[in-house]
Amino acid sequence: MPNAINFAEKFSHIPECWQPRVIAEMNDYQFKLARLDGEFIWHQHASTDEAFIVISGSLRIDLPEGPVLLGPGELYVVPRGVEHRPCALGEVQLLLIEPRGVLNTGEQGGERSAPNDVWV
Repeated sequence: MPNAINFAEKFSHIPECWQPRVIAEMNDYQFKLARLDGEFIWHQHASTDEAFIVISGSLRIDLPEGPVLLGPGELYVVPRGVEHRPCALGEVQLLLIEPRGVLNTGEQGGERSAPNDVWV
């Protein structure tokens, strides 16, 4: 029997911040939930756009030309190749949509890189 995906239930299984978890796939795209708190690193994704949808909290996405502020129910798509830095103003619950295999730190890599294809 097919079941709907409940965001609140899925978030209850994601205790760590900055560790996106896959909840669904559509074609070659993954839908990932993540908890964020504080600033991330500046990075970019050379070959893909990245969609940020805020479920709860307030998110600032720093861009070279200035910040974008998002609240619950708001969406912003960072175009491919644009350097950006997410910054959670308190805890944020977020839905990301991006192609399978995209590293959360882009080409930057480093200790903040989360493993890919981890489902919750």
